Amino acid sequence: MAGGNRVPGSSVTSKVLAIMEVFETSRRALNLSEIAEAADLPLSTTHRLVGELVEWGMLSRGPDGGIQLGLRLWAIAQNAGRQLRDTARPFIQDLFSLTGETSQLAVRDGNMALYIDRVYGSRRVPRASRVGGRLPLHATAVGKVLLAYSEDWVTDAYLSRPLVSVTGHTRVNPTRMRAELQRVREQGYATTQEEVRIGSCSIAVPVFHTGRIGCSIAVVVPSSGAGTMGRHLPVLKGISQRIEAATVHIPLETLLGSVTRGTSLPPAT
Repeated sequence: MAGGNRVPGSSVTSKVLAIMEVFETSRRALNLSEIAEAADLPLSTTHRLVGELVEWGMLSRGPDGGIQLGLRLWAIAQNAGRQLRDTARPFIQDLFSLTGETSQLAVRDGNMALYIDRVYGSRRVPRASRVGGRLPLHATAVGKVLLAYSEDWVTDAYLSRPLVSVTGHTRVNPTRMRAELQRVREQGYATTQEEVRIGSCSIAVPVFHTGRIGCSIAVVVPSSGAGTMGRHLPVLKGISQRIEAATVHIPLETLLGSVTRGTSLPPAT
């Protein structure tokens, strides 16, 4: 086995990425044994690579020896999608000002909706994600929009995978989801009702870029306001047009910067 790990031919880069990926879902400090097990690497290899990552500031070691993400990684990550975030930020703030509701912007990152920016409202609404967080496309309003306006092969590939149930209200039937995505394209917006977090609902519209889907914007409301959230559509569509006009001169790939566009979807597991 090359390099002393458990996967033949695995490169040093893939080992480092496997270690970093462990922290994508964990929000607590981990010890070396936990990291090695989750990354499927020998403990000796994990010890060496984690030590180097700590020296570079990508990981940090706490007083008790626990390992967590380092501030340098956070600083670098702020550049991901920065041009889009910086350009759209005033408009997302306008969306919040005009609706009074939590307002957010997301792009497609493979099979997930990646949240680039968010302005929180004053009302208590259960939070499903955060800036930099990711959620399944089929469970979120922004995700449904991004999926509905993607190329057909992307939608087909996504719906061929098992759809994860985030709450008891998440729609996981691929045939029904396909029909819903068709309605999204016809009506120009998507909604969710407690499909990713009990107590919250959302409504989202697309933001186009030279005829292609670029991103999606949405407002999140308490479940008690689900029946009236359609009243926010005029504002959402107006803000969408303003973001499109503000970014039309910037090539889409440049606008998104280092945000992964996810041209392929990983196989179902």
